[in-house]
Amino acid sequence: MFAFAAVVAALVLFGVAGLRIANQYERAVVFRLGRFRAIMGPGLYWIIPLIEWQSTVDMRIKTAAVEQQETITRDNVPIKINAVVWYRTVDPRAAVLEVRNIDNAVIQVALTTLRNGIGQHTLDDVLKEQDKVSQLMERKIDAATEPWGVKVERVEMKNVEIPASMQRAIAQEAEAQREKRARIIKAQAELEAAEQLRQASQIIMQNPAGLELRRMQMITEVGAEQNTMTLVMMPSEFVAAAGAIARLAAQPQ
Repeated sequence: MFAFAAVVAALVLFGVAGLRIANQYERAVVFRLGRFRAIMGPGLYWIIPLIEWQSTVDMRIKTAAVEQQETITRDNVPIKINAVVWYRTVDPRAAVLEVRNIDNAVIQVALTTLRNGIGQHTLDDVLKEQDKVSQLMERKIDAATEPWGVKVERVEMKNVEIPASMQRAIAQEAEAQREKRARIIKAQAELEAAEQLRQASQIIMQNPAGLELRRMQMITEVGAEQNTMTLVMMPSEFVAAAGAIARLAAQPQ
């Protein structure tokens, strides 16, 4: 009886020792005597103690910071750049069997891709089209990590440092562009003002009396200012007419 109880207890302990639990975001790659057997999880499962063992893989998205790299753009400008990579494991079997340290492998691929990829673009592309450059690097990194069962979700350039001399050159270029736009706007305003004056002159030429009315209005506006002396320039016709009237008035009746 005692022997039977001992056997039962040993079987229970043997069964309990093989129980495993994997979280919803985990998968277990199970090996039997060194050979791949199955992928287990999530939830409760059982493996044969001492004969089978497992390697757990996290299926969640991971974030890897790519350390700053110094490289040269296609137009021979030295820059320092770092990036962030988001990736996740989609094939636990390949992630365990094909590469030893999946996280370190992804970071190293991202380093080389970042350094070599920036060399294929000009400085303007890196500064103005960061999204396009990031998407291109994302496709290259994803192609390299696909045999390892890894999917690259996103790549973003975190910081781009350029030499101080190049910063000054870019600032001068931006200032020149702003000055150019200001001059164009001013020239357009002067053109519109000249067009308005041309139309006004055509209207006045159709009715010469309007010119005199405008002259009198201008004199009124100037005279409204305090401490202002106004000199009125009269047309020669008015002066001649006034002189004729004065001579007629001076003649004897």
